[in-house]
Amino acid sequence: MLKIGQLAKHAGLTVRALHHYDDIGLLRPSVRTDAGYRLYDRDDVARLQQVQALRQLGMPLADIGHFLANSGTSALAIVERQLAALQHQIDEAARMHAHLLGLHTQLARGEQPELAEWLTILEQMKMYEKYFSKEELANLRMVHDDDCRAEWDALVAEVGIIMADKTLPTSLEAKRLGLRWITMLERDTGGNASLMARLDAMHVNEPAIQQSTGISPAMRDYIAEIIGELKLDAWAKYLLPAEVERMRRHQRSRGKEWFALFESIRAQIKADPEGNMPDSRKLARLKHELFHDMVGDNPETLGRFQAAMANESVLQIARGMTDEMIAWLRMVQQHA
Repeated sequence: MLKIGQLAKHAGLTVRALHHYDDIGLLRPSVRTDAGYRLYDRDDVARLQQVQALRQLGMPLADIGHFLANSGTSALAIVERQLAALQHQIDEAARMHAHLLGLHTQLARGEQPELAEWLTILEQMKMYEKYFSKEELANLRMVHDDDCRAEWDALVAEVGIIMADKTLPTSLEAKRLGLRWITMLERDTGGNASLMARLDAMHVNEPAIQQSTGISPAMRDYIAEIIGELKLDAWAKYLLPAEVERMRRHQRSRGKEWFALFESIRAQIKADPEGNMPDSRKLARLKHELFHDMVGDNPETLGRFQAAMANESVLQIARGMTDEMIAWLRMVQQHA
C-alpha cells in the first residue's frame, strides 16, 4: 500500500490535493492507521487514475464524483476515452507532418510561393502554444480545421462591415452576428470557459494573432458590447428596469475585470484546492465585490437573477464561473 506522499509523487499531485479529494469524498483511502495515516491500495490508485483522466478530458472536479457514482461508466470505458483523445492528437500530428512534408517537397524543387504562408502558420502555432497545452490545441477547431477557420473568417468580415457602417451594438443585425459569434465560440471550445478566457487574453496580448485573425482590439470591444446587450436582453425578462440599468453600468465600468478574475481563480484552485491561503480569500472577496457591484444584495433581485441564469440559454454560453469554481469559493468563505 502507498502512503499519501508516495501516491502524490506518482500522480504529480500535492498532498493537499489528495486531502481535498478525501474531504469531498472523491478518493477516500482504503486504510487509516491508528496514527491517522492514509494508506492507498490498488483499487484506490485505479480510481485516482479515473479521476485524473476525467479531469484531463475537461470534466469539472465538482462533477467527477457524481459521474463515477451514477454513470455506470467502467474503468475500461474511461481508458478508451483517453485512447480516443490520444488518437486525436496523433492524427493532428500526422496532419502537421503531411503539411511540413509538402512544404519540404516544394522547397526541394526550388518553389517558393507558399513559404510566407507556411511561416505564418508556424508562427501562429508557436503563439498558440504560449497559451494552450498540446491537448488543448488538439481540441481547438479554429487552429487545425480549415472549414472552421473559413467560417470564422467570414464572420469576422461581416462584423467588420457593420463596424465600418457604425452599426450600434443594440441593433438587431449586430445582435444576430453576436449570437453567431458566441455560439461558434461555444462549439469550437467545447464550452470550456478557461479556453475562452485564454483565447481572449491571447487576442489582447498578441498583435500577430490580431493581424492573422482580423480581430482587432476595436472589434473585440465591439463584440463584447454586443454580447453584453444580448445578455442584458435575457436578464431584462426577469429583472426590474433599475436592476438591468445597474448591470449595464457595471458592464461599462468593471465588466472587463471578470475574465481576469476567472483565470486567477482557476490557477488558485490548482495551487490551493482546500482554499486556505490568503490569496484564495482575497480572490473570494474580489468576486463578492464584483458581484455586489453588478447585482447588489437584495434577496428578491438575487432570486430573479438566479432564475434568469437557470432558464436563459444565452446566459449559459461563454459562462466564466463554473460549478467547480462556485464550490471552491464557498469552501474559501467557510474557512474565512
